Amino acid sequence: MVREQADLLREGVRRRGSLDKFGSLIDRAEQLDRERRATIQKVEERKAARNTASQEVARKKKAGENADELMASARELGADIARLETELAASQGEFDSILYELPNVTLSEVPEGDASHNTVVSTWGEPRAAGSVKPHWEVAEALGLLDLPRGAKISGSGFIVYRNRGAHLQRALMNFLLDLHTREFGYEETQVPLFVNRDSMTGTGQLPKFEEDMYALRDDAFFAIPTSEVPVTNLFRDEILDGATLPIALTAFSQCFRREAGAAGKDTRGLLRLHQFEKVELVRFTTPEDSPAQLELLTSHAEQALVRLGLPHRRLLLAAGDTGFSNAKTFDLEVFAPGVGTWLEVSSCSSYTDFQARRANIRYRPAPGEKPRHVHTLNGSGLGFPRVVASILEHYQNADSSVTVPEVLRPYFGADVIR
Repeated sequence: MVREQADLLREGVRRRGSLDKFGSLIDRAEQLDRERRATIQKVEERKAARNTASQEVARKKKAGENADELMASARELGADIARLETELAASQGEFDSILYELPNVTLSEVPEGDASHNTVVSTWGEPRAAGSVKPHWEVAEALGLLDLPRGAKISGSGFIVYRNRGAHLQRALMNFLLDLHTREFGYEETQVPLFVNRDSMTGTGQLPKFEEDMYALRDDAFFAIPTSEVPVTNLFRDEILDGATLPIALTAFSQCFRREAGAAGKDTRGLLRLHQFEKVELVRFTTPEDSPAQLELLTSHAEQALVRLGLPHRRLLLAAGDTGFSNAKTFDLEVFAPGVGTWLEVSSCSSYTDFQARRANIRYRPAPGEKPRHVHTLNGSGLGFPRVVASILEHYQNADSSVTVPEVLRPYFGADVIR
């Protein structure tokens, strides 16, 4: 794209409102690519000249002729080649680092602008009036579901302890969501590592750009996953898939870990912003042609989970400036929490087109003998637990501060009401 579609890249960052930030990087990448190709040509020319000189040296020696001048010339060519290859390696390193910093190009249907240009696509259900119930942290502490002070004592702010029925509600959510997505929607359940290497984090776009937001092990080159999207997507890193197997749909429950260094002071009460939380993730691998339909399908699966839980929600199409670094198009699903009087994002369903697949080298062969192509990757939360729990505690709250359990969770939870 840098070589052949640089204007498309510039338009892409302009639509994100980031041309000032990334325009000079694209200019530099174009320059480096030109210099790199010119250097490669010089190296090849000198290697050809050195081979010719070496052959002539061999001929002269065989004929008993003096070859000192030719040998000196070959040595000079060798030194020149070594110098050029050093320059080439440095240029390639800078070029690669720039490519890793450039965001994905959003799709044409994504509106321009910042978050103020996000569009409500659809709504479901009737939210309770804002302020009509207690905020979830108050009712949760009164019912003995959360222990916020001891979570902070054990680990610090942004960490919580679920107790008794609170822990049971988490387990009920996990079982309900995994059963829904595997039994009804056809996802293959996986259990994946909670720690991944740098290549995996780079493949899905977390590194190098967001390294400060990640938890890293001090003495090992491992990172705690911010979402199971990372290990699930990297299952097929450096592989060529059989096109006949696409689409592939995988799901996983996992703990997720995020510093969220850039979000200090935002939505910190109760369950709204945590450093460790639980989530069921949905990941799909597909062909470019089927990618739009697969995004709609994945989003509908997350929406259906909210419908089954009876939680009023809406779907937002994010504007380019509010769309994630690696994403080409994102639908946010938000539930309304009347106790805090705001909409809470519980799922982001995104198409990455071939952005992650290029970084992670995930390809498929359309048919035997055909050239491999990069897959399109898609993922979304199906769902994230903390804000779903917050919404349940507020939406289903009763006048006596008890909480009615959503009907679909009752077989897993074992009770109709939390008192």
